[in-house]
Amino acid sequence: MPVDRRLFAGTQDELAAALGELADVTVVGVDVERADANRYWRRPALIQLGADGVVVLADPLAALDMSLLDAFLRDRTVVLHAMDNDVAPLASVGVTVDVIEDTAVAAAMLGLPTGLESLLDQILDVRFDGDKQRMQRADWSKRPLTDAMLDYAAADVADLPRLWATLHDRLVAASRLRWYEQERDAVRGQPPLEERRAWTRMRGVGRLSRHAQTRAHALWHTREALARDTDTAPNRIISDRVLLDLANAPVDDLAKLRRAGVRRQSARRFGDELLRALREATPAPPARSRSRRFDEHDRTLIDDLRTRRSRVADDIGLDPGVLCPNRALERAVASRPATIDQLRDGLDLRPWQWEVLAGEFAEALHGAAAGTPGTTA
Repeated sequence: MPVDRRLFAGTQDELAAALGELADVTVVGVDVERADANRYWRRPALIQLGADGVVVLADPLAALDMSLLDAFLRDRTVVLHAMDNDVAPLASVGVTVDVIEDTAVAAAMLGLPTGLESLLDQILDVRFDGDKQRMQRADWSKRPLTDAMLDYAAADVADLPRLWATLHDRLVAASRLRWYEQERDAVRGQPPLEERRAWTRMRGVGRLSRHAQTRAHALWHTREALARDTDTAPNRIISDRVLLDLANAPVDDLAKLRRAGVRRQSARRFGDELLRALREATPAPPARSRSRRFDEHDRTLIDDLRTRRSRVADDIGLDPGVLCPNRALERAVASRPATIDQLRDGLDLRPWQWEVLAGEFAEALHGAAAGTPGTTA
């Protein structure tokens, strides 16, 4: 649906009047543009709402009282695309959404592309004519926003309610609405991204020696505390690569910290704390999540589980990683399950996933116990 009216709200009166234009809608698309790449906490630079050809662009940088927007959204079904990108930024300005539908999650449950641009093209035959990559790189904190930026922002939400309605009908027709609801609720139940960071997720940390991992653990937690306290993006303080280099080859003064790759400003502002972390690091739990190495039996079982999962995923038209992530398979096998209940507990899947995979996975476990994996065609 084309955007008939695009309303920018930079004052309280403009926000009230703009929301009045959407007073009769019960389902509204919502999106957030952010300008926080150098910050720890995610915040919105623009909030878009759209339905029935009307798009409201609310400016949170204009010191608006967002209680009006909060009340408006609490009374409606809010359609987001990849809610994990939007819920926390909305909450940071006092906007809480009670009823959420997520078109990205719905698309994944139908085996469709999850990118919004591809999804709109394939499902609604809607194409965005602007330069998406340039808009994603644009500085949304600058004012005034250009017409091209406003057009892009409006296009991101204008068709979300209609897209959700179509995806909902397809989910019902495919008997996958319950799958979708479980996935949606699981995504919504996750802690915010800021609370899901972990030092063990740094690429390469598992290959460090035990002593180097101890230093990496200390550096990461120090960086995280500094980032939270100063609202600075962690990689602006010290990048993962430099952090691991320092953990592997520690230094003892600011000049060496700079030569190791820490930015001048960061070394000046945070260098003493980083050096203290290197100096006073205490033993940490190992970064490797598995308590033991996989043996041939384990690897054979993992291969069989992956093969069966991929076959089932192909049969029902889903991405294998959506049906069961590889890390879940490895985690479960690492626990050495002896029964199907132990395998289920180790996988920690949603009920719909286990229902789809239980039969195949039971055969794989039985075959592994008998020494004859991969027995099905």
